[in-house]
Amino acid sequence: MNLKEHLLQACYSYVNKRIASYKDEIETIKESIENNDKSNDEGDDSGNGKLFNDLELHAQYLSDASKMLDTLKLINSKIANTNVVLGSLVKTTSNTYFISISVGKIEIENDTYFGISQHSPIGQLLKGKSVGDTVSFNNNTFTVTEIK
Repeated sequence: MNLKEHLLQACYSYVNKRIASYKDEIETIKESIENNDKSNDEGDDSGNGKLFNDLELHAQYLSDASKMLDTLKLINSKIANTNVVLGSLVKTTSNTYFISISVGKIEIENDTYFGISQHSPIGQLLKGKSVGDTVSFNNNTFTVTEIK
């Protein structure tokens, strides 16, 4: 497995754990709502309001995680581009970024990479750049030194 495949696998693992966690939480909330309905007196649904809000919130989290999964499916780890696009591994003078989804720090064989979304502030700045281009972010300027 090449480095991009390892990074992509780490991103899949991250998203799949989130999806499983949200699904588990949604099931727990649904069970709580059902138990509340069975045990409550007529007209007393004070606890269900918060549960329904939590259910809606976790459904949104699940939807967002599913969109992340869809984004990962668009990445072909075997393709290298000369410009920064979705799926690029971008080495700069400060950090190395994997343009994919926002997962943060990924450690592989004692090296640190940052999984970032192409829609993140840094992702937007790097998009379309090529080797030798410079980018300024938070009063720091760095240069793209390699794109895989």
